[in-house]
Amino acid sequence: MSWNDYYARRKVMNTVLKLARRAPGGPLPFAEIPRAEELFGTPEQLLLALYYRWNLRLLGKLRSTVGGPEDAMDAPPREDSDNPELVAQAWRGTVAENPTLRAVLDSHIDVYPETLVPALEREQRLLAITAGLAEPHEPLDEITRVGASFMALLRHGADQAAPTRRRRRFPVGELLRMLTPSG
Repeated sequence: MSWNDYYARRKVMNTVLKLARRAPGGPLPFAEIPRAEELFGTPEQLLLALYYRWNLRLLGKLRSTVGGPEDAMDAPPREDSDNPELVAQAWRGTVAENPTLRAVLDSHIDVYPETLVPALEREQRLLAITAGLAEPHEPLDEITRVGASFMALLRHGADQAAPTRRRRRFPVGELLRMLTPSG
């Protein structure tokens, strides 16, 4: 891919998000964008590129708050770890900074499950391992299940949080371990 292609693809993604602001949960405006089909081929490939953009932003936020998931094996075990809360703050912060991007991805998971569910499951595993709720050596389906539960709590907490009131801190990690016991 040349730099011209890179910039053209970025322009298409930015235009999609700009158009999606008026209806983030609506259909992907793929056909409305000049060169989208030429540069991405299919809406699925465009959505994967958007998911990659989301992952880069989320990883950057996670890296700045708790370190990366690759650091989980080297971190000393701590029972009083704030990693679940820090990961929650990073994820919610990324959503707050990129609401249209997240809404576009979420609204198309059911439309293109073969393409987007694997990407969502990778994100769930990333969250579970980075939060210290699962270990990298555990079975992938177990890590995914813990991550899915954690993400559901994050989404629910984001929906319930009052914007003017300070959020009450709670032990997310302990709650998740009770909800999703390991085998």
